[in-house]
Amino acid sequence: MSDMTAAADRAYREALSVIESVEPRIAAATRQELTDQRGSLKLIASENYASLPVLLTMGTWFSDKYAEGTVGHRFYAGCQNVDTVESVAAEHARELFGAEYAYVQPHSGIDANLVAYWAILAHKVERPGLAEKGVKNVNDLSEEDWETLRHRFGEQRLMGMSLDAGGHLTHGFRPNISGKMFHQRSYGTDPTSGLIDYDALLAQAREFKPLILVAGYSAYPRRVNFAKMREIADEVGAVLMVDMAHFAGLVAGKVFTGEEDPVPYADVVTTTTHKSLRGPRGGLVLAKEEYAPEVDRGCPMVLGGPLSHMMAAKAVALAEARTPAFQQYAQNVADNAKALAEGLQKRGVKLVTGGTDNHIVLADIAASFGLTGRQAESALVDSGVVTNRNSVPADPNGAWYTSGIRLGTPALTSRGFGADEFDRTAELIVEVLSNTTAADAPKGGASKAKYVIADGIADRVQAEAEELLGKFPLYPGLEL
Repeated sequence: MSDMTAAADRAYREALSVIESVEPRIAAATRQELTDQRGSLKLIASENYASLPVLLTMGTWFSDKYAEGTVGHRFYAGCQNVDTVESVAAEHARELFGAEYAYVQPHSGIDANLVAYWAILAHKVERPGLAEKGVKNVNDLSEEDWETLRHRFGEQRLMGMSLDAGGHLTHGFRPNISGKMFHQRSYGTDPTSGLIDYDALLAQAREFKPLILVAGYSAYPRRVNFAKMREIADEVGAVLMVDMAHFAGLVAGKVFTGEEDPVPYADVVTTTTHKSLRGPRGGLVLAKEEYAPEVDRGCPMVLGGPLSHMMAAKAVALAEARTPAFQQYAQNVADNAKALAEGLQKRGVKLVTGGTDNHIVLADIAASFGLTGRQAESALVDSGVVTNRNSVPADPNGAWYTSGIRLGTPALTSRGFGADEFDRTAELIVEVLSNTTAADAPKGGASKAKYVIADGIADRVQAEAEELLGKFPLYPGLEL
C-alpha cells in the first residue's frame, strides 16, 4: 500500500465513523456504494472513478463559503481563497485544452450549456440591442425597448443532433429547457450508415439558418470533424457551440487532435468534469475571448453561488489530466472501446455505425436479441453488469424502453482493464442476453419491460464478473 493510499484509508475510515455517529444509515449507504461499485462491471459511458485526491478535495470547508461573482469581483467578503481556487482551476482548464478562456463555476453539464446559450444570446442579441439604443446596461432600457429585446431573445434558432441519433436532451429536445428557449430543429444521421452526413447537415442549416449550431453527442460512437462543422456554421452565420461532455477526456488526453479537437474551431465549448475526464461531478465552459464577458455573467444569470469545494476538486482533476499518465489512460479508453466492439460483433451483436472510434459502443439489442433496451439493461444489472438503455436511430421503442444499450469504457479502463478483459466482458454480456427472453404481460401481449433469464445464468455471470474484477481492485488498500 502506498503512503497516499494508507493516508486516504485512514481519512475515509475516520470520516465515515464521524458520519455514522450522526446518521448511521448514510454511512452504511456510503460503504455499500463502494462495495457495489467494486463488485460490478461498470459500463455506463458517462460514469468513471475519480481519484482519491479528487474525492477528498470535495469534502472541505470551501463548501461553507458564498462566492457569487468572479475572481476579484465578488458580492461577498472574504473570498480571497476562493479566488485562488477558481484561478487555479481555470488556469489548468485553459492550459489543458488550449482555450482562450475558461469558466469553472457550472454545477453540471446542463448548467454549463445554459451558461453557454445565454452567453451567446447576450453576445449576439443583447449586446447589439444595447448598442442600437446607445446604452450599456439592460436596466437603462425603456420598458418598451426592453420588451422588444425580450422578443428578440425568444425568436432565436438552435440546431442540434437529435436524441435518437445520439444527441443530448440539452441540444434542443423539447421537454428540456433548451427546446423551450429556442425555435429548434434537429439534425440526424445517415439512415444507412448511422454517420453524420455533413452535406445533408449543411443543406438543413442553409434552410433553417440557426443562431447556434450545436455539435457533440452523448451516444454517437464516432468522432466528429469540427473543421467541417465550423465551415457549416460560418456559411449560415451561426455560432458554433460544442458540447464535449462525453469525450472531453479524449480531447484532454490528445486522442482527439487536429480537426477532431473542437476547441480551436468552436466559439464556445462546454463539458462536464466527470465522465471521461475522471474528475468531480461538475461543468466547464471554454470560449473564445470575445465571449468571456458574457460567460462571466453565468452567476447570477443562470447559476446560483459557485460550489467552491467542487471548483477545488476540478482543479485537482485537471492537474491530473495534464500528465503523461492521463494521456496513456485516454488512449487506452479508445483502444478498449474497439476491443469491446469487436468482441460483441464477433459474437453476432449488431452495433450502430458498425463499430466505434471513441469511448462509446451502441448495441442494437432489438435487432440482436429481440429485447428492448430496458429488458437488456435490467437483465444485465441482475448479472452484475451495469449499462444503460439508449435509443438507436429511428427507434421504434421510443426513448423510455428503447431498442439499444449504450456501453462505455472509461470506468473499467480506470481499473486497469485492457483488450482481453473487454473481450471477456463482451462474452459475458452476450451470455446474459442470449439467455434472456421477453416475457408476456399479465393481460397478454409482450411487455417492453418484463423479461426472463434462464436459470443459473445471472448468478454464474455475476460470479465470473466478480472474479474478473478481483484482478483489478477499485481503490486498492481502502478498507471501510
